[in-house]
Amino acid sequence: MRRVGEWLERKRGKAARTQRGFTLVELLVVITIIALIMGIVGPRVLNYLTESKAKAAKIQIESFGSALDLFFLDTGRYPTGSEGLTALVRRPGNIAAWNGPYLKGGAVPPDPWGNAYVYRAPGQEGRTYDLLSYGSDGTEGGTGAAQDITSWQR
Repeated sequence: MRRVGEWLERKRGKAARTQRGFTLVELLVVITIIALIMGIVGPRVLNYLTESKAKAAKIQIESFGSALDLFFLDTGRYPTGSEGLTALVRRPGNIAAWNGPYLKGGAVPPDPWGNAYVYRAPGQEGRTYDLLSYGSDGTEGGTGAAQDITSWQR
């Protein structure tokens, strides 16, 4: 039994001495391959993220439009510019026919970039109201991800 134990110890010692780690060149090759994959995949993922935020803003604006139409049906008018979108979640003034809240959650959610939606009544160019998000930059105008998302453009 003692011989078997000695033999196992010698085998373990020999195996431990013959095990090799990764060389620096092998590690650099793997890191380079990972960097190349991230360089190709990363921009596409960021592009999808940007597009999804714009789509989410469009969907929210459409939802606000439906809520504004319900407000109109109940009260006979759209919220004024000073009442804003808050009129969809809290009764403005002494409106008896208000049957809100018209939005779930008890608050007007911000746009996907964390900014407040802009509501103007009356709207420009003869529209009853304008509802928009200024996009990722939070300022009027812009192109690409910073483009404004509006209720009157599809």
